[in-house]
Amino acid sequence: MQDDRQRLDKWLWFARFARNRPAAVRLVEDGHVRIEGRRCDNPAQGIKVGAVLTLALPHATVVVRVLGFAERRGSFAVAQELYERLDGGSGDAPLAEAGGED
Repeated sequence: MQDDRQRLDKWLWFARFARNRPAAVRLVEDGHVRIEGRRCDNPAQGIKVGAVLTLALPHATVVVRVLGFAERRGSFAVAQELYERLDGGSGDAPLAEAGGED
């Protein structure tokens, strides 16, 4: 994939919106992710910095702007640097560990 894009499922996992990569794939395939308001069911879809994602997670709907990419899954603090919450929610707890995807 190009350097200015990253696979959606990888980004969701690296940003800790899913506990593992298969959970990120399921989240996308089940239609719980929108990119710029359009439903996406392709986990391999490339996303760019600046893209707005809407995630229908089990306990919350979260709207984020992609701020960057990662090479691997890091700590929660590193994951928080990958996105900006646009829905007014706080980023105090990792979503995947606060009742997000299993």
